[in-house]
Amino acid sequence: METPARATPGAATVPPGETLSPVPPPMPGPALLRQSWVDVAFVHWPVDPAAVAPLLPAGTRPDTLDGATYAGLVAFRVTSSLVAGTAPTGAFDEVNVRLYSVDDHGRRGTVFLTMDADSVPVVASARAVTGLPYIWSDLSLKRGPHGRRAGVVRRRFPGTARGSWSLSVGEALDEHGALERFLTARWGLHARHLGRTRWLRISHRPWPLHRAELLHHDGDLLAAAGVEPVTREPASVLWSPGVSCFLLPITP
Repeated sequence: METPARATPGAATVPPGETLSPVPPPMPGPALLRQSWVDVAFVHWPVDPAAVAPLLPAGTRPDTLDGATYAGLVAFRVTSSLVAGTAPTGAFDEVNVRLYSVDDHGRRGTVFLTMDADSVPVVASARAVTGLPYIWSDLSLKRGPHGRRAGVVRRRFPGTARGSWSLSVGEALDEHGALERFLTARWGLHARHLGRTRWLRISHRPWPLHRAELLHHDGDLLAAAGVEPVTREPASVLWSPGVSCFLLPITP
């Protein structure tokens, strides 16, 4: 049985008995962008909701589960990308640092603090069109034997942060618990752009998830984003083979 959420000043909570929907709501129109995300590593640490609240866009606040919220380091490959269903933008690797939010309309989402990518055109166009904090970086995501995954990132512009990690992929999850749903069943993102906080709707099938073990983590990607985890060890380490994602135009 899930424990009722505890109230935290300045943070929204998942009400007792309510969980995030494991499937996205129907898409109301054609997608602005379609991408395939593969070989996805999710590593999450608990963070103090009051400490990260100032990092969120105006009109949003930390979303919490049982009084806690989380910062994630998420790495993946974008193997295909289509704008408006026709214009390809090419493949690239990405690693992002993210938080979890809810706005005054009750829309839950993800807030990206940094988004490192190794494609200059993607970085330039995404920053200009959406205001998302893409950063041009050198990235290397590797697959090893026996379910090993590893990554290295070195920021080129703007900033000089770096990071490295490795993990071991374990068994598939037959069911997603409350924490897995909280961290992965996010059907939108909040972003500050052109002086307004906007919400970008996202749709994809539920993540097929595997448990994983973090073998190594180093660097200052979290610190450079202004995040200080409450614990050194992560609260959740997951891996997914990936999904195809659809993004709708940003709305107020």
